[in-house]
Amino acid sequence: MERSKIRGSSEFLSEDPLTESAGVSDRNEDVTSESWRSHRKHVFVLSEAGKPIYSRYGNEEALSSTMGVMMALVSFVQASGNTIQSIFTDDHTVVFLQKGPLVLVSVSTSRQNEQQLRGELLHVYHQIVSMLTQGSINRIFEHRKNYDLRRLLFGSEKVLDSLLEAMDSDPSYMLSAIQCFPLQPSSREVLDQILQKAVAPTLVFSFLIANNRLVSIVQEKTVLEDGRLKPSDLHLLFNLIRASSAFQAGEIWMPICLPLFNYNCYFYAYVAYLDPECTVCLVLLSTDREAFYAMADCKRKIEEAFVTLNALECLTNSQEYKVEDVVITNLRHFLYKPSNVFDHHRLLPQFTCPEMPVAYRTQEERICLMDEYRNLYNRIHRITRPLKLIYHSAEGETLLAWVTSKFEMYACFSSLVTKKSAISELTKLLRWIRKEESRLFICHIQKHSSTNQSGKNSSTDRERSNQPNASETGLLSLL
Repeated sequence: MERSKIRGSSEFLSEDPLTESAGVSDRNEDVTSESWRSHRKHVFVLSEAGKPIYSRYGNEEALSSTMGVMMALVSFVQASGNTIQSIFTDDHTVVFLQKGPLVLVSVSTSRQNEQQLRGELLHVYHQIVSMLTQGSINRIFEHRKNYDLRRLLFGSEKVLDSLLEAMDSDPSYMLSAIQCFPLQPSSREVLDQILQKAVAPTLVFSFLIANNRLVSIVQEKTVLEDGRLKPSDLHLLFNLIRASSAFQAGEIWMPICLPLFNYNCYFYAYVAYLDPECTVCLVLLSTDREAFYAMADCKRKIEEAFVTLNALECLTNSQEYKVEDVVITNLRHFLYKPSNVFDHHRLLPQFTCPEMPVAYRTQEERICLMDEYRNLYNRIHRITRPLKLIYHSAEGETLLAWVTSKFEMYACFSSLVTKKSAISELTKLLRWIRKEESRLFICHIQKHSSTNQSGKNSSTDRERSNQPNASETGLLSLL
């Protein structure tokens, strides 16, 4: 396999050819056309000076006057000592989020409420921080308030596009949890042991991913409790890998910031696929920018162990489960998130759901189902009147949400199911999940020991990560 070292996030992204259909056509869309106006959701990112940085649809330059109006609204409200939060019309919800020198705006006709839209903007902001770090962004605009941040984010548009598309149809973001790849406990234990034995002094986290689902995670045991990984950080990492085909070309080495772990610190990620079909991915996070060859040696050991134990074939032969496997009458789909089944859920919240059935295979159909789930989630977690159980009859399906101290569940049935029948069927579903629990979830997060403390424990690594060299960030003229 050809080995390639990419020294900066923005450099790496610019070397990957843009998607020939969605990305390019979205960038070139006429912002005066009716089709542009009819998108269910627009997201804009601009600087405090009104400089355009990103738009989900259309060219940023063509939208500079529109973004200028947005910034004028922000400034007008700020002048009176307030902060603009949202604007509501009959058809649109406009939500603002200001994070330091960046302003993010969502203009939506979807059924999502203000809090959900603001949460999506926060994910977009964190994805930008993951490529540049928050400290670098702040220093840039302290030196030059009119700086065009697109210079550093060149090529990253499709990463943000991918994130926004995923948030529309992937429940991981709504539930703030990670979906694990279903695997027999004995097989997962074998994979954990392989990762545990392939270590290096500055290795902090080892991840094995299959089909964008987490298979195994091993962390350095001295990682501080307050520095543990959050689901949002993994969502950003997984999205970055999913959005770029460059990872399929060889071994990639790049800096990445995990904002909720440390928004001013770079990890250095070694990413390589282990199978020809590029479905099984290995990710190793180190605190040392010079540890590429050490991480490559870890990968070599992992591959050798995979061959010896036939582990790769075992993993690639495993499949995600379908709703038919549950054998529940009229059940179409469900989301299940345990609250306190295992101690480690407090460290890494997880959820499970079956493959989407045929009735929801298109992106539009998935978004419609997710809209129903989001509506239930919002109602059941409402601050003023939180609920425990909701039975909701929609146009083409019946949905039920159920939250207890041990789990939260969202289920979709065929349209003629009664409330009593739905609750009865969910009781059967809970029994099935408990029986399959050790296959559906990572029951134990394994740890390894290295000679150096890592992550937040190492002041030297932290100081070095807070001051990355110019070749890694493209900030040669600024820092």
